[in-house]
Amino acid sequence: MLNQIEVDAEEERLRQQAADLPDFQRQAFYQMAKRRLKDPDTYATLNWCFFAGLHHFYLDQWLRGLFNLLVSVAGVGLLFTSAWLVGLLMLLAIAAVEFYQLLRSQIIIQHWNNRVMRHLLDTGDYLQR
Repeated sequence: MLNQIEVDAEEERLRQQAADLPDFQRQAFYQMAKRRLKDPDTYATLNWCFFAGLHHFYLDQWLRGLFNLLVSVAGVGLLFTSAWLVGLLMLLAIAAVEFYQLLRSQIIIQHWNNRVMRHLLDTGDYLQR
């Protein structure tokens, strides 16, 4: 589970590493990071408005997004059969998990953005323009 204090500390370390770069590298880093960083409000909106896992696609987590989408579609489909209770339980399970993620959307995206910045700093991809 993500810890806010640890995520904040990591973000501060990464920002300090970026600040220590020479000017032209720092500028290239921030330009590349700007294109790759994700917005927590967009993630939360996709989670809230679209029950079917679109927020996972936003983070390029295609398998997780497809799993959510398939479970949601299967759950809705089962509502119209004799196994309606199974469909309802599937939808409630997905809703519980997604609601928890909605409540933690800020830290999820902060952690995601930290990983993006760490990757850029570790690999020097921002210099490969």
